[in-house]
Amino acid sequence: MHQKVLWFALLAAGLLCLALAPVSQAQDPDEDADVEDDLDLGLAGAEEEEELEGDEEDDAPPTSTTPAAPKVTYKAPEPMGEHFFAEAFDRGTLDGWVLSKAKKDEADEEIAKYDGKWAVEEMKDSKLPGDKGLVLKSRAKHHAVSAQMLRPFTFDTMPLIIQYEVNFQSGIDCGGAYVKLLSQTPDLDLDQFVDKTPYTIMFGPDKCGEDYKLHFIFRHKNPRTGEYEEKHAKKPDADLRSYFTDKKTHLYTLVVNADNSFEVLVDQTVVNSGSLLTDVTPPVNPPAEIEDPDDHKPEDWDERPKIQDPDAVKPEDWDEDAPAQVPDEDAVKPDGWLDDEPEYIGDPDAIKPDDWDEDMDGEWEAPQVPNPACETAPGCGPWKRPMIDNPNYKGKWKPPMVDNPNYQGVWKPRKIANPAYFEDLQPFKMTPFSALGLELWSMTSDIFFDNFFITNDRNTAERWATDGWGLKKAAEGAAEPGLAAQMLNAAEERPWLWIVYVLTVALPLVLIVVFCCTGKDKKKSPASAAEYKKTDEPQPDVEEEEEEGEEKAEEAKSSSAAEDKSDEEEAPAEEEDGEKEATTDEKEDDILRRSPRSRKRLTEIH
Repeated sequence: MHQKVLWFALLAAGLLCLALAPVSQAQDPDEDADVEDDLDLGLAGAEEEEELEGDEEDDAPPTSTTPAAPKVTYKAPEPMGEHFFAEAFDRGTLDGWVLSKAKKDEADEEIAKYDGKWAVEEMKDSKLPGDKGLVLKSRAKHHAVSAQMLRPFTFDTMPLIIQYEVNFQSGIDCGGAYVKLLSQTPDLDLDQFVDKTPYTIMFGPDKCGEDYKLHFIFRHKNPRTGEYEEKHAKKPDADLRSYFTDKKTHLYTLVVNADNSFEVLVDQTVVNSGSLLTDVTPPVNPPAEIEDPDDHKPEDWDERPKIQDPDAVKPEDWDEDAPAQVPDEDAVKPDGWLDDEPEYIGDPDAIKPDDWDEDMDGEWEAPQVPNPACETAPGCGPWKRPMIDNPNYKGKWKPPMVDNPNYQGVWKPRKIANPAYFEDLQPFKMTPFSALGLELWSMTSDIFFDNFFITNDRNTAERWATDGWGLKKAAEGAAEPGLAAQMLNAAEERPWLWIVYVLTVALPLVLIVVFCCTGKDKKKSPASAAEYKKTDEPQPDVEEEEEEGEEKAEEAKSSSAAEDKSDEEEAPAEEEDGEKEATTDEKEDDILRRSPRSRKRLTEIH
């Protein structure tokens, strides 16, 4: 039993150690990350000091060194292949970007200016030293910054792919991190970039309160009127919360294809997809028919599917005046009911306050308290019969409802051809755009942007993502805390997890101890004769079994002793045989005399 307990305890301890051990995260070989050991970083310095410290090292005792954790070295991504815009901010400046000097219309003078601060710097908790990005630095401010593309993007037969990275370093309360692809127009002035500057596509994350959004909005030009209307893609089915709260760098990608299909990806995983023709609101193409605004419902139009039966008559025995409840005539006043005792009496211990003015406050009366005489009685005061439902109650009579013979259905205005109807089967061919801009308001600062990229080739975009975001992912994975640290961090945010941890660790140990130490012994002690008499359970012949066991043991001993002494002792064969036969006969007689069954038989014989 003690061995089982020990083994179970060692097993539980081993499982607990494995569960709390740090999880080493291997790097993905496809990420092309340059990983080097920290021990090799000081190789040059070690060569210079090798000669000076050679003698000391010879005398010093050998020491074991633990390899350091892998370190990911930053390498700036380089755009390769066809692209229209690429920005990794590795220059450390805002060269090529234009800060807006405009004011927002219809806003108070104090907040109308786009005076929010921008900076190019590393993340506060950067896992990739040397990697810089564009950081929104101010809170509760309007921010606007933009940059010209290498050349305008024209929608023809090639897809549009835009991607960039966002990290909400301080979380996000209310604010956006979306980009605008500014339409190519003759009057486009990046110095005057505001919220009303025409754009072709708006794309990216946005959050306020508990509403987590991932926008994909495009402005569609009405071919009949020339007016633009915003079209919003359907909401993603995926849960977006973690992208705003985990403080990790996420890659946002939009792909719009020439066949009018679109995909929205986060971290190279599709979270939303559809068609520009069917999965946007309002739809690109208006309905071919609309309701006639000049059509009106006729006055005699009957929309009632049911009416009261005009031929119905109230039954003569229908009593509309019968009450809903009546006193219970079968009720009997309980014995001991105190009719003359009030349920409440004046508090006999109450004393009129000294400052009580009867002229101002009226006559003083003691406050009411429950009558102590009613505490042991079933009730006090005048007894009344309890009320019960009246079996004869029917309520106000109403004629039953029947089908309306004049029912004409729900009236709808007639349909007419839509004078504004058009059919655009290629909404993909949007207005060309020539600049990328960020026009944001945020109640949280330190939003990190990096690695903007616009192209029409998917392989080129994936290569840029691997060299940029893939490197960040590898660095964050290498610096990821072990399971124990993750559990502690989670418990700090959600203290109720401590209960889960305690139950997960302690409950199995308690169960192991209970099953191992308190289990029933398989060897049960024989029941007493009284117990067998009470239960009529057959009693085993314990004594006979013990005697047979002793007999077998004695025979085994005697046979082994005889074999050992056969060579040493010589005696007449006849005497030994006689003694053995006598001994055997005596044993058999003794066994027969000692057996309960034999004793019973001998008693019957005598």
